[in-house]
Amino acid sequence: MDKTVANAEVAVRRIHDGASILMGGFGICGIPENLIAAVQRAGTKNLTVISNNAGTSDFGIGFLLQARQVRKMVASYVGENKLFEQLVLSGEIELELNPQGTLAERIRAGGAGIPAFYTPTGYGTMIAEGKETREFGGRMYVLEKALRADFAFVKAWKGDRWGNLMYRKTARNYNPVMATAADYVIAEVEELVELGGIPPDQVHTPGVYVHAIFQGAHYERRIEKRTVRRRVRV
Repeated sequence: MDKTVANAEVAVRRIHDGASILMGGFGICGIPENLIAAVQRAGTKNLTVISNNAGTSDFGIGFLLQARQVRKMVASYVGENKLFEQLVLSGEIELELNPQGTLAERIRAGGAGIPAFYTPTGYGTMIAEGKETREFGGRMYVLEKALRADFAFVKAWKGDRWGNLMYRKTARNYNPVMATAADYVIAEVEELVELGGIPPDQVHTPGVYVHAIFQGAHYERRIEKRTVRRRVRV
């Protein structure tokens, strides 16, 4: 039952060229920093990355884009990454854009064993092109297929050696659902606690979903867009 591994380098050894990877986080909050960096160092290529966004030009998934290790991105928001924009417009990388709620539900469906679902989001737009549509109760819906991946990288606040995870705040946006929708799930945590260190009713991802876990290090916790309030002179 002990699922701990020494570090990120050990955890990513089974990641192969051409793999598909779900990467948790929202913006650059709650992202698996150590795992992304380890894949960059390993040089694994032709990856399909499924994430809410593509990081920034110099952080997160942006590191993998700099190294030209990503073949395709499946995402909902890519507006903060100029490098990614350049790669898409030049045809160097394939992009599949999804409405944010649709992306989240596709991943949830993949984890729940639901092959597809109907949603009104995107009907009548480019999102619906080539997809089956159907009317329910006088409203048109688009059929969207579930999303699963070979691997999932998730970042949690606390975890134990059995793989039970507890997230903190914004990190609960995508990490928990991604942990259910991959064949092999790797979790990096800020704190590796003893069994029982996470109260049972605060376990957000049960260890049954997790295959490997390690305690991460040197988290930068960057702020994607820093803003301050203007001083008002009285």
